[in-house]
Amino acid sequence: MDSLDRFAAQKLEELEAAHLRRRLVPTAREDGVHVLREGRRLISFACNDYLGLSHHPKVKAAAVRAIERYGTGAGASRLVTGDCPLLEELEERLARFKGSEAAIVFGSGYLANAGIVPTLAGEGDLILIDELAHACLFAGAQLSPARTLRFRHNDVAHAAELLEAHRGGARRALMLTDGVFSMDGDLAPLAGLAALCAAHDAWLMSDDAHGLGVLAQGRGSAALAGCAPPLQMGTLSKAGGGYGGYLAASHPVVELLRARARTFVYSTGLPPANAAAALAALEIIESEPELTARPLARAHDFCEALGLPAPHSPIVPLVLGAPQAALDASARLKEAGFLVVAIRPPTVPEGTARLRFAFSALHGEDDVARLARAVAEIGRAA
Repeated sequence: MDSLDRFAAQKLEELEAAHLRRRLVPTAREDGVHVLREGRRLISFACNDYLGLSHHPKVKAAAVRAIERYGTGAGASRLVTGDCPLLEELEERLARFKGSEAAIVFGSGYLANAGIVPTLAGEGDLILIDELAHACLFAGAQLSPARTLRFRHNDVAHAAELLEAHRGGARRALMLTDGVFSMDGDLAPLAGLAALCAAHDAWLMSDDAHGLGVLAQGRGSAALAGCAPPLQMGTLSKAGGGYGGYLAASHPVVELLRARARTFVYSTGLPPANAAAALAALEIIESEPELTARPLARAHDFCEALGLPAPHSPIVPLVLGAPQAALDASARLKEAGFLVVAIRPPTVPEGTARLRFAFSALHGEDDVARLARAVAEIGRAA
């Protein structure tokens, strides 16, 4: 065994000993909520397909039509030959939906954040980021030579202290936060952060990956907060049921990103089928407000049944502490017929390993009630 293999094997042993090793498990999604995994058919409460649109007939038909007309791939960077007409239509639709002048579509949400942040913040600039922001926002900050400071989770006062102390020494300032935090399901105080940024000439960027399609009749966390950050990022892979990322912003910002964001310039364009699927999904989100309200309603039912605090989003965490405790609870729920994945560090802070429940518009009331009973049984056994 050479040094590279020894290094990898040692790291894997350390992860195994700490109950932090991750393994792929082949999982066939039959529809929006049922999966086949390790020979069993389970009801999934682990998926971010909040509206079940990945299996919606209109969304699938739109993707098939796009493949038949344009093929399976974009073929090149959008700046070369990969700018399928469907992408321009999707960007116009997203801009209207988010109330911005323009939008730009990336290959994924991770690629979006990894490209946007270093394009807007450079040497001599300041980045402020919520300490629990998604990993791809941190990745974007790490790719920038700007000074990066973390503020305490959802703490507007702490963010204000950091701006007061450091804004004067920076050319420009960029603040990064999730709109809906993916592991806790709580909402960022966007209105307060927006006011703070306006007072200090800082640019607020919110990642609404888990807000689009499920909050404020599907318009997301900024609409719910009654504000419009100048940089509204999101994905098409959660409630949108497909794949891709986007930023809604002003015309000059979007044009700058098209010219300079490395993950846009040097990446193959989003496949036509994904663009077509996203357009169909947005049509459903805009026209069916009762569908967009259902995931949060199901989360409310679950929390009420267990005496948990009322949720702010379709994401409900049950913090258990130790990684092995989360793994054991996940296994118990699997035996009861449910897929609920254990979330462990470094995805969440040390000592906060948990079960993460994600509720879908396709979950039936009986499904949620049975899940709540199974979770309560685990609690009693513990």
